[in-house]
Amino acid sequence: MPHCLIEHSNDLAPLSLLTAVYDGAKKSQLFSNADIKTRTRTLGFDDYQSGPIKAPFVHVTAKILSGRSLEQRTMLAQLILAELEKLSLTATSLTVEVLEIEKASYAKVVTSA
Repeated sequence: MPHCLIEHSNDLAPLSLLTAVYDGAKKSQLFSNADIKTRTRTLGFDDYQSGPIKAPFVHVTAKILSGRSLEQRTMLAQLILAELEKLSLTATSLTVEVLEIEKASYAKVVTSA
């Protein structure tokens, strides 16, 4: 945990976004490095609009198990956003939201090889 889902316009490089989001989650020190999961599409969205114009965007949804304080969730969002800002993207909307997953309704298994 967390599961970081990255949505982005098709004109942005997915690998640099994956690295930035991973680094932000890592810097929060809320999770072990092996538990941080980041994913995006190889190709971003072709069809999108920000208000009346088509402008590049990145939106990260970080899903974490419930139990973290508001301060911890805010810190996580801000650290991920700060790493995205380091990419020096021009005229790009950057947004991050942290959502809680109820522990009681979350199931996980790792299958063996």
